[in-house]
Amino acid sequence: MNLVASPNNNNEGCPDGYYNSVILARSGSAPHLPSNDFILAFNEPLSQSGWAAPASVGIVGKSRLQTGGHAASALAVKQGRADVAAVDALTWHFLCRDWDQADALQVVAKTPPTPTLPYITARTHNPKPLRDALNKAILELCAQDRETLQIFSLINISTDIYPQYPPPPRHNLAFRLYELS
Repeated sequence: MNLVASPNNNNEGCPDGYYNSVILARSGSAPHLPSNDFILAFNEPLSQSGWAAPASVGIVGKSRLQTGGHAASALAVKQGRADVAAVDALTWHFLCRDWDQADALQVVAKTPPTPTLPYITARTHNPKPLRDALNKAILELCAQDRETLQIFSLINISTDIYPQYPPPPRHNLAFRLYELS
């Protein structure tokens, strides 16, 4: 694959082209971190923001609930099926903006920044025309549309950076995954 570019979402506290995960708990009932005496909701075991980033800072929980999506993880915490959830900061931004129940949750921790997922193309394709077209399209959006989409520019992050943040392989997850009911 060829790296085209990485979107810059202007994530608070992150360099351009980077993001982080937020650890959410029900408002007023956050478990003591870094203790792992809680149930962690996460989207899926190969997710950087939902599993690898929190695990890299020791937030894994005594048990876990695999939800299939970041919004579903936030909902599981709100409903009391989990104590905390790992959600990427961009999803949290959208939930705060668009979900009338986000105030039932609070951010109790943040993970270190990692590069935003890049736009990619096949090895046989030249990424420059795609990068130029994407950049032109983003810059032609009005400011309100860029704000709505949370895409403000493209950043060229070296292909050497991404392998420093691999998600854990499935076989390293030595715990029972609970299905969303």
